Amino acid sequence: MSTDTVNLDTGPPPPRPPEADSSPPRARGSDYAALSREVKRSGLLKRRPGYYSAKVGVNLLLLAAGWTAFVLIGQSWWQLLTAAFLAVMFTQTGFIGHDAGHHQIAGSKRVNNLLGRVHADLLIGLSYGWWITKHNRHHSHPNHIDRDPDIADGAIAFTEDHARVRSGAYAWLARHQAWLFFPMLLLEGLALHVAGVRALLDRTGTATSRRTKVAEAGLLTAHIGGYLAALFLVLTPLQAVVFLLVHQGLFGLYMGCSFAPNHKGMAMFGKDDKVDFLRRQVLTSRNIRGHRLTDFALGGLNYQIEHHLFPSMPRPSLRHAQELVRDYCARHGIAYHETGLFDSYAQVLRHLHSVGGPLRLRPELEY
Repeated sequence: MSTDTVNLDTGPPPPRPPEADSSPPRARGSDYAALSREVKRSGLLKRRPGYYSAKVGVNLLLLAAGWTAFVLIGQSWWQLLTAAFLAVMFTQTGFIGHDAGHHQIAGSKRVNNLLGRVHADLLIGLSYGWWITKHNRHHSHPNHIDRDPDIADGAIAFTEDHARVRSGAYAWLARHQAWLFFPMLLLEGLALHVAGVRALLDRTGTATSRRTKVAEAGLLTAHIGGYLAALFLVLTPLQAVVFLLVHQGLFGLYMGCSFAPNHKGMAMFGKDDKVDFLRRQVLTSRNIRGHRLTDFALGGLNYQIEHHLFPSMPRPSLRHAQELVRDYCARHGIAYHETGLFDSYAQVLRHLHSVGGPLRLRPELEY
């Protein structure tokens, strides 16, 4: 689950935003440079070791408690409640891996990468290296058609151009994608697992990146082996299969619901659009209005604008940066979009419904 990039030896890193460079921004007088100086003076980019020590510790305890309850309950359909609890904890663990990938947790790249691999590969079974490469591309080019992998043509069509060229089952899917969006998120967890494994099986890359892949593959193998062994040793075969479906389905749904409001339905840019860094990040992002429970539930992603402007900013500092960034955007006439959680989902669904509109006008494509 860009740009404060993280070099995991998976290939050349994408361009980084000015705040991630050790040298001053070339355009010292740019709007972003001025905002960056304000944020730095406020101290909001400083590491928060106390917060993350507590966050990681409590999260690990709750994750361990969930698996302990799983073993103690044994063969029982009450385990479906355990599956739901572990789906929440897997997502919360993924949020920590996300923060590590952006170097929010520690000052050391090695420590951040270690935390990221443990939380992503070992604890929830997602490839950290694959995700960080994809996520960096997204942060570099949010909602940039043909450059942002998060809006690439796939199961969901995010642009009318992608929808128009579809036929058969894919056309039917795009036509009804607004109605199918949330049910499809139940498959998101499985899709993330599969994509990570496929990336690790890819033999291309440098010798260093291949060694990193081997290390990640070991952690992923340990997770998958331990996960399946626990399910089929503790539960009956039928219970194990149902547990897996419920757990992975809710995990994917929670992950998808956390990331979906961030950019879907916001401004998109084509290859010929020239937009500066500040506006590219602000205009394509949507904040979610709420309180500290919202911060916890969405892993800080509800401050998507601030996160995209300053990816290395520690999660607890984002809420304090919001007023500063919002006021700055108001002074410079830059639209700052913030809405409630449920309204954000409505905006996403309206966008998806609109994208499928051209297909609904072509009944000959009905599958």
